[in-house]
Amino acid sequence: MSEKRPKAPRAAGLMRRRRQPVLVSAGLTATELQAAAPPNDIAEVHRAIEGDSGKVLAIYREPYGGRWVALAALPIALVEPTPFQRNLSDTHVRKLELVIGKIGRFLDPIIVVRAPTSEQTAKYWTPNGNHRLSAMKTLGAKSIVAIVVPETAAAYQILAMNTEKAHNLREKSLEVIRMYKELARLDDATEETYALEFEEPAFITLGLCYEDRPRFSGGAYHPVLRRVDEFLKKPMRAAIELRRERAKILLELDDRIVKLVEALKAKGLTSPYLKNFVVARVNPIRFRPKDAAPLSFDDAFDRMATSTAKFNPEKIKMEDVARSGGAVDETE
Repeated sequence: MSEKRPKAPRAAGLMRRRRQPVLVSAGLTATELQAAAPPNDIAEVHRAIEGDSGKVLAIYREPYGGRWVALAALPIALVEPTPFQRNLSDTHVRKLELVIGKIGRFLDPIIVVRAPTSEQTAKYWTPNGNHRLSAMKTLGAKSIVAIVVPETAAAYQILAMNTEKAHNLREKSLEVIRMYKELARLDDATEETYALEFEEPAFITLGLCYEDRPRFSGGAYHPVLRRVDEFLKKPMRAAIELRRERAKILLELDDRIVKLVEALKAKGLTSPYLKNFVVARVNPIRFRPKDAAPLSFDDAFDRMATSTAKFNPEKIKMEDVARSGGAVDETE
């Protein structure tokens, strides 16, 4: 029997191959998108848009899931971003303003839902299109073309829907905690109810940290946190207090680690990886046996606090930092 040949290592820098298309087709054909009678909720959306001095341009089913949507022109003054999404990138908005103004065309509709209450000026929220909306407002546009989704819940699926600009950890975490606070007001749902929207329990805790400390280096702690943080089973109105306690623990640990980093710098050690190096040294999961019982949040951060107290900067050499590698500290 011939020997198995070892797999050739992938050359550095080569991209992974893309997934191949599935062999079974899905969704609707082009002629089916308008081949049925719209349901009542679309008729209500149609009436609402017309009542808001907007204009419905088309009603159809989106081709993959077959759900009904409306393509409409809306008064731009009635459209705002969802109140819980990330902050605008000035650079991205300026680029859009320049491109739209230069070519004299707006061809990429935003996505909107009807705002859940009438207590505000905005009657429509966009979970995907805030940068385009801002650029159009700056350019003085009177209206904006949007795909109107009847299900208001789509606004809370912002992390999955928003592909306008890639999120970094800070943006993603802030979006999650803003969404969390909004959803906590609505009912007694638990965090697990919105697991899809929140994506990771770690983003909830990190979001609170970023709110308290905008330049918090969440990237240094995310690998640990994603292993020990779990969705809490109590209603979010109560769970947020425990989340605040966890954020406080994390920030207090960061205060101690920042002092250790400063001590290393005072020794003459200069590296963008210093904080990651220290966090890796006190990480209780890094060399934990695979068959060991998982640590809880409290266990993990108690051990990290103990290891931080024992960390001696005087024993660290530059070659120790160089060997550790790691990612650049994320301060944003």
